[in-house]
Amino acid sequence: MSDDVQSSIIEVAAPTDLTFDEPGSEIIDRSLLEETLEYVRPALQADGGDLILLGTQGGRVTLQLVGACGGCPLSTMTLTAGIERILQDRVPGVTEVVAL
Repeated sequence: MSDDVQSSIIEVAAPTDLTFDEPGSEIIDRSLLEETLEYVRPALQADGGDLILLGTQGGRVTLQLVGACGGCPLSTMTLTAGIERILQDRVPGVTEVVAL
């Protein structure tokens, strides 16, 4: 495989990478979180990207931006100014959003 092709490969999280709070200890309502992410998703998909919910721990939500969003230089701004703000406004308990 050439260096150009290999450098453009984006690693995507596997199902074994998912980590969620133990049942009964959740701070974040997972169904409301997933519903809100579905609200955000079309905007990312319109630009050729998407997101994967990797888990929650306490008030922290861990996401992976994929597709065009995964390598975009503006993805940090999209995450903090867009996704994090929307999740904090719509999902009680969300304190931070982290992208891997």
